Amino acid sequence: MKMTGAQAVVKALELEGVDLLFGYPGGAVTHIYDALYRSNIHHVLVRNEQGAAHAANGYARATGKVGVCIATSGPGATNMITGIATAYMDSIPIVAITGQVPLSMIGRDVFQEADITGATEPFTKHSYLVKDVKDIPRIFKEAFYLASTGRPGPVLIDIPKDVAMDTLFFEYPSQINLRGYKPTYEGHPGQIKRMSKAIIDSRRPVICVGGGAVSSNATDEIIELAEAIKAPVASTLMGIGAFPGDHSLSLGFLGQHGVYAANKAVAEADLLILLGARMGDRATGEARKFAPEAKVIHLDIDPAEIGKNIEIDIPIVGDIKTSLRQLLKKNISRHDWGWISKVSRWKERVEGVGKCTQGLNPMDIIRKLSDMVPEDTILVTDVGQHQMWAGRYYKTKKPRSFLSSGGLGTMGYGLPAALGAKLGCRDKEVILIIGDGGLQMSLGELATIVQENAKVKIMILNNGYLGMVRELQQQLHEERYYQTRMKGNPDFVKLGSAYGIKSFRVERQEKIISGIRQLLEWQGPIIGEFIIDPSANVIPVSRGEDDETNIRDIS
Repeated sequence: MKMTGAQAVVKALELEGVDLLFGYPGGAVTHIYDALYRSNIHHVLVRNEQGAAHAANGYARATGKVGVCIATSGPGATNMITGIATAYMDSIPIVAITGQVPLSMIGRDVFQEADITGATEPFTKHSYLVKDVKDIPRIFKEAFYLASTGRPGPVLIDIPKDVAMDTLFFEYPSQINLRGYKPTYEGHPGQIKRMSKAIIDSRRPVICVGGGAVSSNATDEIIELAEAIKAPVASTLMGIGAFPGDHSLSLGFLGQHGVYAANKAVAEADLLILLGARMGDRATGEARKFAPEAKVIHLDIDPAEIGKNIEIDIPIVGDIKTSLRQLLKKNISRHDWGWISKVSRWKERVEGVGKCTQGLNPMDIIRKLSDMVPEDTILVTDVGQHQMWAGRYYKTKKPRSFLSSGGLGTMGYGLPAALGAKLGCRDKEVILIIGDGGLQMSLGELATIVQENAKVKIMILNNGYLGMVRELQQQLHEERYYQTRMKGNPDFVKLGSAYGIKSFRVERQEKIISGIRQLLEWQGPIIGEFIIDPSANVIPVSRGEDDETNIRDIS
């Protein structure tokens, strides 16, 4: 069938099963948009190209499919860079399509030209500059395959305007053969055998799940493993949801901002089983002091991650789901030796945020929210203190139900990611927890939420500060608070109303439950602003939730 390059792009998307596309048009992609006009693919007009990438990210994480976003050349493409880098750091499968100036003009610094393939090379799995219209079918087939297989990640396709206007006889490839790209899915039998022996010999095993455990859809296998070997399970920020937060063996969120039980168990473990976790600095602290008594097993589909940050005793390259199925065929049952009861006592310790006298206690808000929502609720966070409080106090019960920017820590991620998650899973409750700072980084996407009638429930934890930075200034800079007070913040209730979104404010402790109930019961997008104490901290945690010691008044 003869068609233009632009029509071939849309046809390829249709054949890949794409039903949703997030983007913002411009001169270099008008031919692609004209082809989309005749397609059944639903295009979501975001208000900033970065929002398109983040929305594709949220869609991909909630659905398990590849998210797709599109922007024009120059500033449109460069605006997507942060979203692409965010997806890369967290191993999220997205395909980003950008327009480019005509091939004959590349390198001449013409209007809206930018070398987007060069700019994104460090943080894409692969990037393509399409130089021949006949290559479009092959490139799109490869791009979706690369994004979704092995360790998932973003792929960029840059399409010059004249290539989009040229014609070809369209034939979509049925097979892919990428020389040098052969992900390993089955763990080496010898290493699996070593792993099983280490488990049987251990007395204090701990499992730690990361984002790879979610990507692999390995929750059932992890539960079976934990129950079989009587091992408690901790998670990194990206691994939240890979193991049910309400399971008796769940330890919760590990690391610098994590819970006491998870950090204590890892510190005393004699065997640590890492499943799809890159073990970044926030999870481990000082690497040489991490899990000092443990033999460490690291199972990951990306061999480059194994041993990169901490020393490993038993490396296993493979897909987590597939490799655990191999392991579970072996006899790995072991005696408990009292380890679980010891860990259970650590779980009784609750670490709070300090005495709150100047506003609501964020721990109370998040714990009450956790108790009130349906178990398949998708919780999305932005980045900051609220993100860490959510990781610690919210019990995520299902995989793909806790979405947050982990590796890059991108403020402004939350609102468009929640939009993408809701449009991908309209039958599920999607709740966004966000700070007053992060919300203002992607504020325009409130219009997109209204436009799409996306029933996102937005919970603003407003402390009037860039809270995480303020906390660092408190701890590291002798309380010299500089450029962290958010003076000039809008009235978020009036602002939400200006967008046509029902909005309300909660300022009193006794109104928390009714505020959460209002969020959950409203049949449409809604904003609930909760005024929290600006002195509430993440780290170091207070001496307990009943601690009477106040953090210095900074209001």
